[in-house]
Amino acid sequence: MVSTRHHPQDFPPPSTGKVSAPSNNDDGATNRWVHTPSTTIIIWLVISIPLVIWDSGYILLRPYSMPGNKLHSPIWIPYAQYGNVDYMYGWPAVDAQNGFPAAQTVLNLVECVAYAYYLWIVYRHGVSMSGGRGQRTTKKGPMWMLTAEKVVSGRTGATALLVVYSASLVTFSKTVLYWLNEALSGFDNIGHNDVITLIFLWIIPNGLWIVFPGYNIYALGAEIVASLESAVPRPRVGRPKS
Repeated sequence: MVSTRHHPQDFPPPSTGKVSAPSNNDDGATNRWVHTPSTTIIIWLVISIPLVIWDSGYILLRPYSMPGNKLHSPIWIPYAQYGNVDYMYGWPAVDAQNGFPAAQTVLNLVECVAYAYYLWIVYRHGVSMSGGRGQRTTKKGPMWMLTAEKVVSGRTGATALLVVYSASLVTFSKTVLYWLNEALSGFDNIGHNDVITLIFLWIIPNGLWIVFPGYNIYALGAEIVASLESAVPRPRVGRPKS
């Protein structure tokens, strides 16, 4: 029998609300564990997914997306400058047939699929919160997605939480790996820049993919831990009698 669980009351933001509408839970219960999506995380995903897809297109379509080639303008014009800041994005990596940028980009696209799945689950199955109790919203749209306090209940919410946490962990780890690759290679691809260029065109833009995924890991991980602490253990299935 599947046990139902309540979201811990001491974990911010408050998510102790119970979905009042009947649900399709396996055991038919209407009081179910709920995941409370973070507005900060949702806004970050809405902004970052298109940027990552844009970046991925440039990397995977090289050299056609690079300066002097037919696909470069107008979509990837900013990369004419960025390719001179980070040689991983420029001709040196292409000429050396360096496969690291493309390999990382493939993982970027896998993460985007996971993030898009999470946003779709929140939009499709999210229930607005009102007065401490879940109530089905009559209208959903961009502003509802970005601003409304909402929950996703049951196994669907738990799966979405696990997916976005796992994808955030991959994003964070992969970005740290990118930085370590530079540090341990003597800054081979970015060491030619002056300090101002390095800070504003490399450290800050790339640092966002450490700061926000790091926050995601902290916030979502805390929710997972809190949920596990309040969970009712599943009974072990005994061995069949001989």
